[in-house]
Amino acid sequence: MDFSLDNQSPDKVSVDCVIVGVFENNELSPSASALDKISQGFITNLVKQGDIEGKSGQTLLLHQLSEVVAKRVLLVGCGKKDKLTASQFRKICNTSLKFVNSSASQSVFICLTELEVPGMGTHRKIRQVVESAHYTDYRFEETKSEKTPVKHPLETVFISADTESVSNREAIKEANAIGLGVNLARELGNLPGNICTPTYLAKQAVQIADDYKNIKATILEQTELEKLGMGSFLSVAKGSREAPKLIILEYSGADKNNKPHVLVGKGITFDSGGISLKPGQAMDEMKFDMCGAASVIGTMKTIAELQPDLNVVAIVPSCENLPDGLANKPGDVVTSMSGQTIEVLNTDAEGRLILCDALTYSEKYEPASVIDVATLTGACVIALGKHPAGLLSNSDELVEDIKAAASTSQDRVWQLPLWEEYDEQLKSNFADMANIGGRDAGTITAACFLARFTKKLKWAHLDIAGVAWESGATKGATGRPVPLLSQYLLDRCNKG
Repeated sequence: MDFSLDNQSPDKVSVDCVIVGVFENNELSPSASALDKISQGFITNLVKQGDIEGKSGQTLLLHQLSEVVAKRVLLVGCGKKDKLTASQFRKICNTSLKFVNSSASQSVFICLTELEVPGMGTHRKIRQVVESAHYTDYRFEETKSEKTPVKHPLETVFISADTESVSNREAIKEANAIGLGVNLARELGNLPGNICTPTYLAKQAVQIADDYKNIKATILEQTELEKLGMGSFLSVAKGSREAPKLIILEYSGADKNNKPHVLVGKGITFDSGGISLKPGQAMDEMKFDMCGAASVIGTMKTIAELQPDLNVVAIVPSCENLPDGLANKPGDVVTSMSGQTIEVLNTDAEGRLILCDALTYSEKYEPASVIDVATLTGACVIALGKHPAGLLSNSDELVEDIKAAASTSQDRVWQLPLWEEYDEQLKSNFADMANIGGRDAGTITAACFLARFTKKLKWAHLDIAGVAWESGATKGATGRPVPLLSQYLLDRCNKG
């Protein structure tokens, strides 16, 4: 898709469709009012007749509106004018662009940036429009025998805004890059486990390094992992015929003396639970257990596109978790790269076993910050539902930086405590720690486990189990938290 700014009146733009907002209580947005005026009150009459009430997400498509150059006008409900939020604005953008994608419109003029949204300037609203365009354009067809052609794909998007503003043009550039990263993460997440193996993930990382300057890919194989002493990570891989990989992507956009920001993504390409086998229902969704890795790789694509002035390292420990004669057994004791020993009480708590060695490995970079991203605990879904990712950290400063990036990107997080009292639940009679802390506070004790390997790091943990994918009729990876991670890194660049 091609995106550009246009400050023309909505009735003068020659496109397939113009999108304007309609509020509840018979209120029209400025662009809707302009179209209403030249059509002798046609839109006002539709609203009074109840054809559209203005409720958030409602749509009504008009054809050949009088005196309007565009072939169609899409009215989209925006709710109550004084109650419009950033979250609702995202919903409005997604709804309208999804509708346009199915309405045989190849070009569209979007007037939603004129809506007043508390906390959102024009730059952020433009970014949301472009990100929504990418998100609603994505379709997964890689494993289908017949591809469904789009008869009239959306090709050109004009956004109502000041064409001379550097900030507005930057918004399009940023959102394009984030959209590419999100959709790469979605594609990797949606691929089945027999295709998206650790080897496949490694190849995708190498491809990014081949495609972009300032990106270097390094893939560590099993023998190298053994030499590093990654006994915890390797113990999870023992039950699989797929070889484990430690995938490393390094982006160099600043002087070598600038400490890098490190992203660590959990890359379990399929999680059966191992010997502690999961229930069969919805086990197919365990192909999504590598969405942390997918989001980290997607973020690196975004960074590669934008080429910001900072250094970033992505580390992805990747393997499968399957039952086998060699697989971890409950009661086994393994030794991590840090030298700490772990009693494996539940083989389905494997994500922390691979992450802990990756976190120890990250110390070699003397990082400015480390954020790990993982579909780590079902307990996080119970605690927070499907809206925010869980956030836990050993640094108040890092927490505030992540919260700020979450607010800007609308990729939400919610902080949970990391108190030492919870750490008591990880005690073991046979090792330095157990890999689970019991039923209570499962998300927190999982983070407490990881915290034991981050004492030298400024570190945060994002539990994305609730936000990484959707189930049901809309089943599929969401690409979160690529927007959050991308914004966090852009903010670091802006801070110098």
